[in-house]
Amino acid sequence: MFKRSAINRDFYGYIFVSPFIIIFLIFIAYPIANTFWLSVTNSSMVGGLQGEFIGLNNFRTHFNNPMFFRSITNTWLIWISGFIPQMFFALLLAAMFTSTTFRIKGAGFFKAIYYLPNLLMPATIAALFASYLSIAGPFNQFLVGTGILEEGRNFLNFPLDSRITVVFLQWWMWFGQTAIVLAAGMTAVSPSYYESAMIDGANQIKMFFYITIPLLKPILLFVLVTSLAGGMQIFDIPFFLFNNGRGGLQGEVMTMNVYMNMVRTNSMGDVGLAAAVSVVLFFMSSIVAIGLFRLFRNKSEVPKKARKGGKAV
Repeated sequence: MFKRSAINRDFYGYIFVSPFIIIFLIFIAYPIANTFWLSVTNSSMVGGLQGEFIGLNNFRTHFNNPMFFRSITNTWLIWISGFIPQMFFALLLAAMFTSTTFRIKGAGFFKAIYYLPNLLMPATIAALFASYLSIAGPFNQFLVGTGILEEGRNFLNFPLDSRITVVFLQWWMWFGQTAIVLAAGMTAVSPSYYESAMIDGANQIKMFFYITIPLLKPILLFVLVTSLAGGMQIFDIPFFLFNNGRGGLQGEVMTMNVYMNMVRTNSMGDVGLAAAVSVVLFFMSSIVAIGLFRLFRNKSEVPKKARKGGKAV
């Protein structure tokens, strides 16, 4: 009787988890495996997706192409340049929203306002700012009307202006969401820590850096990894901000996904070459994510020697 009930429980358990397993295998595991296979074939839209096995030739083609390395540099540069101010403003806003000293009235309203850009489609934002920064756009009209500029300037024709625009849009879209996540993490910190620190004479700045930040490590890790995943996949804004689809006139904001799209939409439609870019991006993101997990792991864990009875190092 006991064995039969245990078997029934196992059977129903498998039934309940089977939808997730099926969805994972169809929509995640299979596409990843298929991408790895396509990256070592000469599959194309012209010659057919069932290409022949060619080994690492696709990767050699990319590694001999300076545009590929430029796309890697642009991807990291855009992500880091946007992530640093994003974290700074998000931490500042989260601390203000959760502070008992400031007590901001209508904090929920401000959170909603800061989160609103995240609800907009990146393609829509890119098209809006492409019009906004054009010679006939309102920004140029304001600068010329106030005498700051003598004549209109097409900002997107200059590499530095293009990079600043993409970085600003990435920051503007995501810092609100990051602030809300960090604020939620800060509210989960027990007030007893702050009360003890205040009794010891600690000020707000010391409590922030010695109590709040260390206890926010799991949340900071989550923000870092998710931001890394999103930053490595940036495509919409650099692509739709320029009409040529090459990430700027000189490729100044050509990310890896923009480069991959250029490869996929060439005259042959090289799916294998495009898949090879995805594989490189996958390994690059995975290595950095693993490094972040190791960096943020709990340092207070008992070392192996201590667990075995030896001295802790």
